Amino acid sequence: MLAYRHAFHAGNHADVLKHTVLVAVLRHMALKDKGYRLVDTHAGAGGYSLEGRYAQQRGEYEAGIGRLWERQDLPPAVADYVDLVRRFNGGGPLSQYPGSPALAQMLLRPQDQLRLFEMHPTDYKILASFLGETPGAEVAMSDGFASLKSQLPPPTRRGVLLIDPSYEIKTDYTRVLAALREALTRFPEAVVIVWVPQLRLLEAAKLPQRLKASADAQGKKGWLLAQLTVGATDERGFGMFGSTVFVANPPHTLRAALQPALPWLAEALAGAGGGSHRLEVHAG
Repeated sequence: MLAYRHAFHAGNHADVLKHTVLVAVLRHMALKDKGYRLVDTHAGAGGYSLEGRYAQQRGEYEAGIGRLWERQDLPPAVADYVDLVRRFNGGGPLSQYPGSPALAQMLLRPQDQLRLFEMHPTDYKILASFLGETPGAEVAMSDGFASLKSQLPPPTRRGVLLIDPSYEIKTDYTRVLAALREALTRFPEAVVIVWVPQLRLLEAAKLPQRLKASADAQGKKGWLLAQLTVGATDERGFGMFGSTVFVANPPHTLRAALQPALPWLAEALAGAGGGSHRLEVHAG
């Protein structure tokens, strides 16, 4: 949806969960010398100012990355992610937040590839100016869902697909499921990371179960589901009160990385409604 700007939400609790998982997955991919390709279907601007009017309007980062910034007791997977955010800020105070493309770029090796897709013209221009000249990276202003045919499987047969639309339009739920199915049809070994918001909405509640069923039918190495609940909806039942990250063909190291991280994050990021977590793993 072209009206959506992630800058309003950069660094919030959902980004903390999503990016902790992404960094853990990419660290695992780098354990082998052979290169991999990361395809990001909804790349955004790549990086965001937390001092700008968008981030300041809601201040969502304050209840996300802001709560982790001064902590000295971070679990290893969370510490790795926070260290990259510190690196993005040049070792100074928290004023910028790296999106998924920036985190991936910091972990990029010469043999790895980034394929970044973004439809919003302003965010695309920012992303292209930021990463467009990076060796191994390609930035396109096109539909990330429609990119899978050209991007999967990669020549090295090692790849990660990140799917995290805004879900501001309900068709995103059906397109996400279709994208997972297409990715696993084209490349059954693909590591597919799907972010899903927790909302009082039927489509949001049903999508994780549908993703599980598709991964069971088509994936090679099972699936992992990590859920972080940080609060409750407002008095009208609106608002995102947590999020889920679903991973098809998860690296075998991911479960161990998230087991201490999720309960710690649930406590650290809990709002007035309290926090909770869930970690499910199903072997293929």
